[in-house]
Amino acid sequence: MRWERLFADLEAQLDETTAVDLRAEVADRTRAEQADVWLADRLRAAAGGEVVVHLRDGAVVAGRVEDVGPEWVVLSSARGQALVPLGAVGSVAGLPRRVAVPAGEVLRRLTLRSALRALVRDRAPVRVSVPGAELAGTLDRVAGDHVDLALHPVGEARRPGAVLEVRAVPLAAVLVVRSA
Repeated sequence: MRWERLFADLEAQLDETTAVDLRAEVADRTRAEQADVWLADRLRAAAGGEVVVHLRDGAVVAGRVEDVGPEWVVLSSARGQALVPLGAVGSVAGLPRRVAVPAGEVLRRLTLRSALRALVRDRAPVRVSVPGAELAGTLDRVAGDHVDLALHPVGEARRPGAVLEVRAVPLAAVLVVRSA
């Protein structure tokens, strides 16, 4: 009888040690998986939902998540669409806890420059927010680290006579690009 109790006690200790080890391993794996979660993945999981993006300069852009790339998000609201570089984001409210599956190879290639090139092709008037200013015009071209913006009044299409000047805007300075 004593041996039965001794072996039962040893078995209980082994079960407890195994359970503790399992909990520690699950916690380690969970932390490792969370380290591979990117803001773009959380935003893609919010597609169609409303979020509030607080920019580094204190401005706020709210809207429905329309599209997400690895470096940007497009939000829609009654005021129009806004392309927000993720590098300009200070925080995001309204994200679900779930995460979208990691982006595939094609999606990972859709950089901020790719999104801006699409706006260049469209020739649509935009408003570009940079620290301390909002510039209105049409994107002319996207270079390696900057975009050329032909300045002209909001609501007017780009016409050679209407262009006041062409301004080079570093991509790192772009806080948000809004439809005009």
